[in-house]
Amino acid sequence: MLFPTVTFAVFFLIVYVANWLTMPRPRLWRWTIVTASFLFYGWWDWRFILLLVAAALGNQFFAARLAATRGAEGRRPAAARAWLAIAVAANLGVLGLFKYYDFFAASLDQLLGAFGLESSLPLLDLVLPVGISFLTFRMLTYVIDVARGGLDPVPLLDFAVYVAFFPYLLAGPIARAAEFLPQLRAPRDPRSVDAARAFRLILGGLAKKVLIADYLATHLVNGLFATPEQYSSWETLIGIYAYAVQIYCDFSGYTDIAIGVALLLGFELPENFAAPYVARSVREFWRRWHITLSSWLRDYLYIPLGGSRGGGRKTARNLMATMLLGGLWHGAAWTFVLWGGLHGAALVAERGAAERRRRGGLADPGATPGGRARQWLLTFHFVAFAWVVFRADTVAAAVSVLARLITGLGSIGDAVTPTILALVALGIGMQFVPRGLTERFEAGFSRAGWLIQGLGLAAGLFLIDYLGPQGVAEFIYFGF
Repeated sequence: MLFPTVTFAVFFLIVYVANWLTMPRPRLWRWTIVTASFLFYGWWDWRFILLLVAAALGNQFFAARLAATRGAEGRRPAAARAWLAIAVAANLGVLGLFKYYDFFAASLDQLLGAFGLESSLPLLDLVLPVGISFLTFRMLTYVIDVARGGLDPVPLLDFAVYVAFFPYLLAGPIARAAEFLPQLRAPRDPRSVDAARAFRLILGGLAKKVLIADYLATHLVNGLFATPEQYSSWETLIGIYAYAVQIYCDFSGYTDIAIGVALLLGFELPENFAAPYVARSVREFWRRWHITLSSWLRDYLYIPLGGSRGGGRKTARNLMATMLLGGLWHGAAWTFVLWGGLHGAALVAERGAAERRRRGGLADPGATPGGRARQWLLTFHFVAFAWVVFRADTVAAAVSVLARLITGLGSIGDAVTPTILALVALGIGMQFVPRGLTERFEAGFSRAGWLIQGLGLAAGLFLIDYLGPQGVAEFIYFGF
């Protein structure tokens, strides 16, 4: 069930009414939301519901065992460590079975084949449950935080709501248990809902997805990555920019809608994007892009590995390991591993350069407007070119696209239209709009009467439907 569809609109209208009607009766409300979320997820394939049930029951059991065996604050007895290892292994094992088994089996077969050997591992060809990586990371936050003593197990029905809550179920944001579960302690008050912000997020997310991301995909990006030899250098360069805008508008559009929908139901979800293309370093980019993933990797992987403790080499090792695994999290392909490695190498290089400047007493290159502009240009182009590896089906396909920047000399052809140029400029330029301007718009809209708000929402939906293409493609991050 896709957000920008009539089916979802009808579904959400029913759930919205049921949500507020049952809210005064907490147990009935929990069953209502769990049932609605199961229906939402099972819309893709009813068998996926079994995964949610298994995740809820299994991780609730692990949380109970961890709570029973953990020691005083700061101590983790052997039994607690053992149960945590089992819980993490079980969650990653399910993820690995569905998402990575065939990838590693095929890679092993290719490796052994190079030496004239054969692998006896069969391919399973399992159906990949939508959003399983997001589900796995949410489950891990629960059991790890319980093991650390920062969270106590909650009743099973509360945990089932956290597991299945449909706004973030398919593609995030990755709401941590400690952020979401406390919101279930008391019924929400409909008068406290910031409807103006919710409508702005939903309309903005729909516009980014339908009007920008899908248009760029169908009119340039898909063709470029399918047959790069048909595009000139200039068309390829603009196509690379277009994909950078497409993936931002597609993914941030989804999370904007998810946050807005959750807000209308009375719940706050964490921010996931903060104008990532204004970043002047790769480190800053990861503070702004997919914030819930980057902070998850920091808190549950990078810091446990040792973080920046232990000197430059260990820090570099930890950064590379974190980004390689972060890349692999996105998909079972060497392109994702390479993409993560590129970002890891860039983070290591930036840290090394900063340390050399500190030791040598050199000035910050971003101290002047010209220096800041150079930093932005370098960061944006690194991120955009790395997206080519992320988007391509194989490393060879990525090389073919990048090679056209050199081998495809020629003028801009019909593939690049004024509309495409305008959308690329808009997708990048919108991120430089001051946040205060958006907040003032929301405040003004919230002060308007219900009639003005309703007319504004209706006009926005009409324009998106009128200007948008026929049909809506799935969101890019559904595959992760």
